Amino acid sequence: GGPPGRGRAAFAIALALCLAVTLTFLTLPIVAIFLDSSPADLIGSLGEEGALDALWLSLRTTAISIAIILLVGTPAAYLLATRSFRGKAVVVTLVELPLVLPPAVAGIALLAAVGEGGILGGAVEAAGVELTFATAGVVVALTFVASPFYVRQAMAAFASVDRVMLDASRTLGASEARGFLRVMIPVALPG
Repeated sequence: GGPPGRGRAAFAIALALCLAVTLTFLTLPIVAIFLDSSPADLIGSLGEEGALDALWLSLRTTAISIAIILLVGTPAAYLLATRSFRGKAVVVTLVELPLVLPPAVAGIALLAAVGEGGILGGAVEAAGVELTFATAGVVVALTFVASPFYVRQAMAAFASVDRVMLDASRTLGASEARGFLRVMIPVALPG
């Protein structure tokens, strides 16, 4: 098969080509926006009717979604990272399932779950929450799609924390909840 240096060089070139293709795929649409219209045109379009409303809606729904993900996903990730239980692999797989769903399938799944006539649709409707073509529906969709990314990363961050620190807090009289809030979260925060 040739000298070992040649194989390493070929592999390095293959890696670089794959990175170049990936970067092109991910950045070309953004570059196309700026090539299609000038920055002045883009900024000027913010003054068009509905543009600022759409931007504000995006910011508001994203902020609400992030708050929900942090509030519910952080304790869930902590539990999954620090406990062993029967069926844990199935639970982790279910948490990660939205990552592999195409967006159209995710939308259909959400409608089947919480839309009118969905599994929980009656309960959502009885609670007076409108999801279809509504801001709350956007929040639900954003949360559904984004939460697996956060939960996976938070699990890894919690799993990387040295358990000795948590055990030390427990021996000093801290409850598990206090150790979670005062030790685990601050130490895992960079992750």
